[in-house]
Order: sequence, then C-alpha cells, then structure tokens
Amino acid sequence: MITYNELYDALRKERYSEQLQPIPKNFIKEVADYLKDKKEMSEKESDDFSDTIAKTKKQFENSIAIFRELMLRRKKKILDLAFIAAETGISKRDFENMLAVEKESFDGIMKSLERGDKKISKMLKGAEDDDKSKNKMIVFTEDTEEFLDLDGNKLGPFKKGDAANLSEEIANILIVDKKAEAIEED
Repeated sequence: MITYNELYDALRKERYSEQLQPIPKNFIKEVADYLKDKKEMSEKESDDFSDTIAKTKKQFENSIAIFRELMLRRKKKILDLAFIAAETGISKRDFENMLAVEKESFDGIMKSLERGDKKISKMLKGAEDDDKSKNKMIVFTEDTEEFLDLDGNKLGPFKKGDAANLSEEIANILIVDKKAEAIEED
C-alpha cells in the first residue's frame, strides 16, 4: 500500500517537472485503499490514542488535499499535451506516463479538438453550419412562459399564434407537449 510520504513525493515530483511524471498503473486504487485505511483509523473512538488519532485525522485530510492537487496538476499537463498534439500532430510525448483513465481523457480531448478544427475549416470554406440547418419553424398553439434551450439561453415568452425558428430538439419538445405545431416549409 502507498504511504503518506510516497503520495507527497509524487506531488513534489509533479510540481517541479514540466513533463508528466510516471506513477504506478494502480496508483489510484492504492490511494483509495490508503485513504480508506486512514479514515477508519481516524474514526476510532479511544482516549488512549487521542494524539495518534488526531495526527491520523490530519494526515487523512492532508492526503486528500495532496491527491487532489496531484490530479489537478496532471490534468493541466494533459490539457497542455493535447493542445500541443492538436497543433503539431505529435501526440506520443509523455503518453507512457499516463494512467488508463488519463489516456481516455486525452483521447476524448483530442477528438473534441479535431471536431472543432473540422467545423472551423468547413466554416472557412463557406460550408453551411450544420447547427443552423437543424432548426424547425413552429407556431405556438398556446401562450408559453419563458424557458431555457439546451444551451441555457432564454427563449420566450411566446403568445398563441407566434411563429419561431427554434432548434429541432426544442421544437419537437414543444410539439409533443402540444404547445406548438410545425410549419411545413415548401
């Protein structure tokens, strides 16, 4: 099992290096076991070991803070690596030092950046934005209070008879709720 000193040492190495530092593949499980053990020890009720329990409690709290900072620093480095990889096309640097969950995050970030670059490229070439083509014209069949769309933007309020060009998802919800009807486009 991992010790407090090993956990602190991992953070220290991560702090003072620009590269992602190697950590054992089962690191998170070891930290979870360590924290569970420290938590159980700190929750014991005994007057004989009150100093020991107080120290254990403090070590438990510090261990959580150290682990959070360690993961935060690693996430920042992974984001930096993804940004560099997206710009240069080189993505293997420090890859071997990533945990499986970090590799999964890195791949997701890379795919998202690639999708964004493709959309920008299409827009620069004058291609129609896919999102705009997914709108639907509707007419409201009853008064409708202000509501939020899928992006959290406010829409409305609308009066009966009002027409609106809304995203297809929102329009379909309003149609299913019988608050609006689709306007057939020629």
